[in-house]
Amino acid sequence: MTSPSLARLTNIALRGMTLGSRFVLIFILAKLLEPAEVGLYGLLAATIAYVMMSLGFDFYSYATRELINTDRKNWLALLRDQGVFFGITYAVVLPLCCLIFWFGLLPWALMLWFFPLLVLEHIAQEFNRLLVAISEPLWASIVLFLRSGLWAIIASLWMWFFPDQRNLNFVFAAWLTGVLFASLLAASRLRGLDRVSLARAIDWAWIKRGVRVAAPFVLATLSLRAINTVDRYWIEALSGLEVLAAYVLFVGIANVILTFLDAAVFTFIYPALIAAAGKRDQVAFNTLMKRLTKQTVAITAGLSMLVIVLASPVLSWLNRPVYTQYFSLLYWIVLATSLLAISMIPHYGLYARHCDKPIIVSHLASLPIFFISIYLLSSILAESAVPAAMAITFLFLLLLKSMFFRRCAPFTEGLQPHIKSNFL
Repeated sequence: MTSPSLARLTNIALRGMTLGSRFVLIFILAKLLEPAEVGLYGLLAATIAYVMMSLGFDFYSYATRELINTDRKNWLALLRDQGVFFGITYAVVLPLCCLIFWFGLLPWALMLWFFPLLVLEHIAQEFNRLLVAISEPLWASIVLFLRSGLWAIIASLWMWFFPDQRNLNFVFAAWLTGVLFASLLAASRLRGLDRVSLARAIDWAWIKRGVRVAAPFVLATLSLRAINTVDRYWIEALSGLEVLAAYVLFVGIANVILTFLDAAVFTFIYPALIAAAGKRDQVAFNTLMKRLTKQTVAITAGLSMLVIVLASPVLSWLNRPVYTQYFSLLYWIVLATSLLAISMIPHYGLYARHCDKPIIVSHLASLPIFFISIYLLSSILAESAVPAAMAITFLFLLLLKSMFFRRCAPFTEGLQPHIKSNFL
């Protein structure tokens, strides 16, 4: 077996263990904690994931392409400048986060966990993206395993054998420990980078240019990610924390699709896709897009069926009526997740070609589609209106991005990739 093949298998194994750990944790929480506690855990996790978008300002959408197309000896200076920008966003966003508790979206008791988890999760996430961008997917998977996998295994076992630790405070403490060690390990991987570039001054022009590029992206990303945050608050408002617990569990189950695709497909193909677009190599770009399409569709279809088949016996083991009572939610959630996964095919194609405007337009349009769909479906489907609206929204996203991608002109037609239309 060649080294690249071994690295890919190891990467998939690590991502698989991470995914398995998340599964174990969410099922252990569903088994050992009260449904209301599981719902609260889901609210905190979703809120942290959403606010992280504001902290990062989607700056990576600019910095990743810059890094891939920059000489390695200049990487550390770019990373320093990116860190300076993040320092500014922290100073602005973190104080505003107090409004989350002021308006009662989360209880004040969670505030002491919210801020350290938010900061460390963001740092670890940016390190993960960086390791993927510099073509170290194996180390990215190791860091991800520490960040999301190992601590979950330890916490699950500990709660299983020590009943007095079956509470959310213990879960949050284990989570915090995991992301802390993940961040430290990722930082250690950068020690070998050339430090000579650090002698130059902070490139404020580069940062400002990045802000201009990323600003539309962050608005679009916040619009899209709002769907995966608002959905939980909407479920809670409609049916309470116990039904939210079932929703959180099913979302955790369905996320196996996206997590596995990220490990086995996206992590390996998208850096090469960006590089091919940067070299204006149409043949290589088309080959990579075909590979991305085939692998994404096949894995999405297979895992969707597997999730549906295996979910029922697992829910029986939990022996909590609320989860089996709302099993129908899982069908909608799997459908929505599958459509989102397939929409990543044209998304990566557009992103690699620097066709940012279609991505931004698609994401901004998705949020009103989501709200309109919920409004129309809520009287018919009750709590199922939320995941059904997500499915409609992600289908819209897939169709719109696909239309934009088909309009992309070949690289040979001009100096820069562009859209064959005056629509944008």
